Amino acid sequence: MPKILIIRFSSIGDIVWTTPIIRCVKQQVPDCELHFATKASYAEMLAANSYIDKLFLLKDNLGQLTQELAQEKYDYVIDLHKNLRTLRMKLSLSGKKFTYKKYVIERWLFVKLKINRMPDSHIVDRYFEAVASLGVKNDERGLDYFILPEHEIDTKQYLPLAFHQGYVAYVIGGSEATKKLPLNKMVELCEKINRPMVLVGGKEDIDNGNKLVEIINSQSKQAIINLSGKLSISQSASIVKQAERVIGHDTGLTQIAAAFHGTVYSIWGTTTPLFGIKPYTKNSILLENKNLDCRPCSKAGAPVCPLGHFKCMNDLDLSQLELI
Repeated sequence: MPKILIIRFSSIGDIVWTTPIIRCVKQQVPDCELHFATKASYAEMLAANSYIDKLFLLKDNLGQLTQELAQEKYDYVIDLHKNLRTLRMKLSLSGKKFTYKKYVIERWLFVKLKINRMPDSHIVDRYFEAVASLGVKNDERGLDYFILPEHEIDTKQYLPLAFHQGYVAYVIGGSEATKKLPLNKMVELCEKINRPMVLVGGKEDIDNGNKLVEIINSQSKQAIINLSGKLSISQSASIVKQAERVIGHDTGLTQIAAAFHGTVYSIWGTTTPLFGIKPYTKNSILLENKNLDCRPCSKAGAPVCPLGHFKCMNDLDLSQLELI
């Protein structure tokens, strides 16, 4: 029975991208025992994943976790994070090591010089390239996101009556300001959608969400509610799972939405899906300003537009959303 470890410490989107690898390794490597190591803050994302036999959590002490993993005596270690910490960890672990190509130089060329030499492949596909020698192939079943029963939201009980016949979920968060629409464009987005809207995001999005609700309520009778900061990752995933459509910025919950196989509208500013990071579903619709020679200006977003105009978001055409 081969014992296999997969490592991916963060973040939300990157972890959900590992789920096809988890499933395919478990199903295609005969009689394997599959372990996964991630940060404790993301444990709920994988807690209900039945393809994982044992989940290891990084809290504060990398050395302690490494010691625990070393005792498992793995046959194979699949590093889907690939940084200095995982390199140090792998030096202490037994077994054959696998990792994926991050295309760091190619991404730098794209951001700094606007020379696009990125491969035409998703990061999920690059993960599969890393395990090809194990005989593991993509089963083309997409992402998985399993939700524990205690994290499922009964929308008929949790949401007001106006939302019981369906709603659109809008993921208003983003790790940096340049990955999010400015408030006036968020208002424009909501105005184009003649459906009840549920806003989801983190605690840092509460203020924007409240302002958005206040503006929409003052201008129309459209049903809108802000759940930002009120739900866990998996509770937010449950809201997204039950939505008719999902709209979101380049952020983790938008990537999770792709696991539920509905239509996902993703909004792009400073970053680009050409990095191989678009929602991993055939039902993905990209909204981006392709007429700018300054994009991408960052690999992961920035606090402000480096040129001051923020045209990638300010001039973004949202007319596709009128079809919802």
